[in-house]
Amino acid sequence: MWTGAIGIATAVPMILFGLLGGSLADRVDRRTLVRASTALQGAGAGALVAQAALGNGSVLLLLALVAVQTAGAALGAPARRTLPVRLLPADQVAAGIALSIVSFQAAMLVGPAVAGAVLATRGFPAAYGLQALTIVVSLVAVLRLPPVPPARPDGASGRSPGGWRFVLRRPTLRASFAVDLAACALAMPVALFPLVNELRFGGDPRTLGLFLSSIAVGGLLAGAFSGAVTRVRRSGAVQLAAAGVWGLALAGFGLAGPVWVALGCLVLAGAADSISVFTRGALVQLETPDEYRGRVSSVEHVIGVAAPELGNVRGGVVASLTSAPVALVTGGLAATAVTVLIAAIDRPLRHYVTPGTAPRRTGPATPSRRSHRS
Repeated sequence: MWTGAIGIATAVPMILFGLLGGSLADRVDRRTLVRASTALQGAGAGALVAQAALGNGSVLLLLALVAVQTAGAALGAPARRTLPVRLLPADQVAAGIALSIVSFQAAMLVGPAVAGAVLATRGFPAAYGLQALTIVVSLVAVLRLPPVPPARPDGASGRSPGGWRFVLRRPTLRASFAVDLAACALAMPVALFPLVNELRFGGDPRTLGLFLSSIAVGGLLAGAFSGAVTRVRRSGAVQLAAAGVWGLALAGFGLAGPVWVALGCLVLAGAADSISVFTRGALVQLETPDEYRGRVSSVEHVIGVAAPELGNVRGGVVASLTSAPVALVTGGLAATAVTVLIAAIDRPLRHYVTPGTAPRRTGPATPSRRSHRS
């Protein structure tokens, strides 16, 4: 019961405050919003330290503090997503987003291990204190950001279409989000990991741990080559290709026998997922006018939160009716099929070219006035 309550305590504020944060990001200085949201996270972390140090075992209090921290993270998420395009040249936006994703993957890989070690040796107050310290470091960093005012004066954005309507009116954005939604909702594998581990690998907890870390390792490997990927002009095609590979890799994981093949498929899936995410992230930010970026980023945020959960539910239902491998194979192939369909019918995404990237030259380079920045 309490596991489900934790899910509610995170999912509800993640969606509600994410939507609110998107609206605010188009009305107020985004630096101010990121500072306030980070401070709210820090307050929640400090309260967790106090709760643990005082020995307060109230589960309801713990859930409330988790909700506060989640609300803080969600409130600032849309504004954070808009920062690379405001702070970097157009041809470096994808690289900036890739760096952000790599740091997230690294945190997901290292964070739980460090937290587990601190928890085992120093207890809950120290573990929560370490989290609070990392938020303080983040707050110091965001305090150094330059002002990032909205493109329109206060209140003007309220008369323009909302983020969802804006996305639906733009074929490239609509297709890009559809690819991401299909990839996660049809092929998300995490809920099936314990079932596959039990069925094929004897339920060894070490193997399960490797499943969970292999996708993050793939993301880090993709980050190592992100420079080459982000320089590709046809970034829409890159997103489509990466989403297709994600589905095929997870179908391969469902069919894999030896553990090394299974882990290899998950590493490939993680790399493909990261490439798809940072190419889509750059596309969304570059194709959205600044006065809409906060609200469109909140759409991206909500899809990023809801689609994986839908995928885990789908996987669990199909596995209960058939088996975990069948759920993985059918989900992965379905995600790839939908991606191929979108690629076939949506020419704007298929031929999308990242602004600011120079075409590959076959002859001697000649200077161009467009290459000079004022």
